[in-house]
Amino acid sequence: MAHPQDLPLREQARLLAARELDPNELLEVTLQRIEQRNPPLRAVVATFPEESRAMLAAAPRGPLWGVPVTVKDMFSLPWRGYRNGTRHELGAACASGVFRRLRDAGAVVVGVDNQHELGMGTTGRASPYGAAANPWNTAHCPGGSSSGSAAAVAARLVAGAVGSDSGGSTRLPAGWCGVVGLKVTYGALPYDGYTGANSTFSAPGAFARDAADARLLLEALLARELPAHKRSDGGLRAGVVRSPYWEDIDAEVRAACESALAALGAAPVELELPFAELAAPAGAVRAGAELGVAVPRELIGELDPVSRGLLQYGALQPARRIVRADRVRARLRRELVGAFGGCELLAWPTNPAPAPPIQAPMLALPSGPALPDAPNIRQAILANLAGVPGVSVPVGFHSSGLPIGLQLLAPWGHESRLLDGAERIERASGGRWASAAPALA
Repeated sequence: MAHPQDLPLREQARLLAARELDPNELLEVTLQRIEQRNPPLRAVVATFPEESRAMLAAAPRGPLWGVPVTVKDMFSLPWRGYRNGTRHELGAACASGVFRRLRDAGAVVVGVDNQHELGMGTTGRASPYGAAANPWNTAHCPGGSSSGSAAAVAARLVAGAVGSDSGGSTRLPAGWCGVVGLKVTYGALPYDGYTGANSTFSAPGAFARDAADARLLLEALLARELPAHKRSDGGLRAGVVRSPYWEDIDAEVRAACESALAALGAAPVELELPFAELAAPAGAVRAGAELGVAVPRELIGELDPVSRGLLQYGALQPARRIVRADRVRARLRRELVGAFGGCELLAWPTNPAPAPPIQAPMLALPSGPALPDAPNIRQAILANLAGVPGVSVPVGFHSSGLPIGLQLLAPWGHESRLLDGAERIERASGGRWASAAPALA
């Protein structure tokens, strides 16, 4: 049998349920692997062996019984309040909604993942624990803000992890790390003990190696079944919104994503989405204003200069600008309902270019070099404005050796449709991209 940590999440769960794998052994080898493999990645910032062992001892025989997972530093645990990418406990230690869903499924939380400071960036560079690294090339960014969660799964530290997504923070790092990352529908599970509880944008997200693993983890988080929909050979029809989501995209990224569309089984339909170009500025205004009032004043002076500037800018938004942003948001939601009337999914590249170096985080776009946040957020923020679920699926590798992801969006509550689409894409490649592992792993 393969090393237990190299098994997919669903295979770990199956073997544990059949008593063919000892859960105590799996826990110990997981902690050992994190200790050995994590230092160059800085993906996991805290482990707590005694608390994890106690959680395993009390675990119910649920669908994830004995399966080790990590969580982003935005979710409180009974023994550790969330810190949101800082060194300060910003939330009280408690059994957060995400923790309860994992606990009730029998999972074992073995660590807390690194993240971009306060969730305010798409690279993972800014963190008091050191910049998280991409397992495919540790000199490059893993994406953010759920940087450590994506990196931990890609590096086989754990088979599943929980992140969050306020502007692409699950999908963007999943794209750069070559794993599946799915943002759930807004409000789909309890938000208590979650730093996104005050946000109208944020939703938890799940990371896994492939769609089948993600389905199992998401069923535990959502506390409902996500059955694969049996459909005729007609496939899933994807809506392609060329402007702005396929514009100014790296040529290799664009080609890989175009090729993956055919795997959905139905001819894509070209769509226009009025006001889509205003999604990013509207999201920045509203999300920045929400975060600007949620951070203790005494913490601001300790932050990375970019985080501090963004935070202060958000807090100073005039009310009239927030009203305008909300009008754009409402119009985009209506337009999105209309778009889904003609297709089952929307599809475009997750990231406009492969992951940049940590020390020089610039994207090489057709229009020229660009800082990552604005182009990344342009690709991701629509799902947060509308509250709909979205997923990033691995669809290839760039000539740089870094992964490429395709993003799919579905209507409110249709996470299972996203997973159906992801599985079609995986089958078309023979699982080549989903099963790929970096040399580090």
